[in-house]
Amino acid sequence: MTTLPTPTRTQLFIAGEFTDGSSSERSEVISPVTGDVIASIPVAGTAELDEAVRRAHEAQREWRKLGVFKRAEICHRVGDAINARVEELARLQTLEQGKPLAESIADIAEAAQLFHLHAEDALRLYGETLPSSDIDKRMFTWRAPVGVWGIITPWNFPLLMFSEFVAPGLATGNACIVKPPSNTPLAVLAAMDCLVEAGVPAGLVSVLPGDGAFGSELVSHDGIDAIGFIGSSATGAKIVRTAGLKRSLMECSGNGPIVVLEDANIERAAKAAVDSAFYSGGQVCCATERLIVHHNVHDAFVEAALAYAKATVRLGNPFDEGINLGPLNNEGVAAKMDRHLDEARALGFDILLGGGRAAGHPTDLYYDFTIVDGVSEDSLLSREESFGPVLPILTAQDDDDILRIANADALGLQSAVFTESLSKAYRFMEELETGQVIVNDSNGWWDINMPFGGAGGKGTGWGRIGGMYTLHDMTDLRTGAIHVR
Repeated sequence: MTTLPTPTRTQLFIAGEFTDGSSSERSEVISPVTGDVIASIPVAGTAELDEAVRRAHEAQREWRKLGVFKRAEICHRVGDAINARVEELARLQTLEQGKPLAESIADIAEAAQLFHLHAEDALRLYGETLPSSDIDKRMFTWRAPVGVWGIITPWNFPLLMFSEFVAPGLATGNACIVKPPSNTPLAVLAAMDCLVEAGVPAGLVSVLPGDGAFGSELVSHDGIDAIGFIGSSATGAKIVRTAGLKRSLMECSGNGPIVVLEDANIERAAKAAVDSAFYSGGQVCCATERLIVHHNVHDAFVEAALAYAKATVRLGNPFDEGINLGPLNNEGVAAKMDRHLDEARALGFDILLGGGRAAGHPTDLYYDFTIVDGVSEDSLLSREESFGPVLPILTAQDDDDILRIANADALGLQSAVFTESLSKAYRFMEELETGQVIVNDSNGWWDINMPFGGAGGKGTGWGRIGGMYTLHDMTDLRTGAIHVR
């Protein structure tokens, strides 16, 4: 029988210390794996936020003056400390989030890698000299930290997405006050021991789990200089309305398709589409939310996808070896899947595999991997981000029809195209209205150094998560001009 981890850090983390804060109110963390209450976390309020903001400004004034080489050294130490606890943190994340342990291990290792990557990026955050129309002036630019960031992260990649903001934020001289979701705070809180061990000065990072109301308070606080957000477009829109003119880096919902053209390698496309649809339970902003297939290869693709899914997907306890699909994280996601599939049945779509919640598990959040064919463009499965383990298949008549269907969506985060033609690959990279287009690999593929974010004109946010681009978004471009004679 699997021995489950026991959370050790169940308090707020403010200015280098764990504390219950001033409120007697607490929030329960319930494991989607077992259905048990695994922790009780204090509820942060105005007093805790005020203290975190005050201490953040004090620490940031000194941190920005410390120098980039010393900041990079400390960020490297954070990466080392997280690496030393990969297994421990991964088990805790799987317990609270529900994803298979192997995925959690990969997440935590990547979180550590981000601190190493951005430590090196910060050493190469160059300015430039600029020609001036005034021959008596010399102009130059440099990058400066913004100040104190309020960071709101989602529950699907708790520690990884914490690191996507905090690693570049610290490396560039900022402070961060992070609100992880109240249902998945445990791995993030446990990782604060790594920051303390690495010598991150008290006050530079605080972690205050909370609900939407607390998120609004964080965003609107006068002492917060900038906002970083990863989550749904609906929540992102509320944040922007509240934040006003504060600097923001927003990565919001995706509904980008995988496109299978007539000349595609069908076996490869089918494998990639299925993998992307069930990875992390489909609870990924770049999962296979829609699969648009050229009608001439539709039947071959469906046959290949069904065969691969039946041979590959294994639903069960995410701590068990060989299991690659765990429970969904929360009832809201599962209910959305129910709603989408109820409509699919009512409209007469073909549910070829799965189709509902799986029986015989500790909670009703275990959802069968599902393939639905004959999906229409105006259905919920096509128009909304299902955020669950489902592969909806739409059929198009030709390449122009594929582009029309793909670009009709209001979201534009990431898409993928399968083709053996270089010219078609270039056409779709240029004409698909998403921030990233992946050719001949999964829609869920990303690289730690890839600038990841939405396309303009879509409801997917702005800015880029990944590599040097995040450092640009988390700093100010400053300009100096000197009169020399």
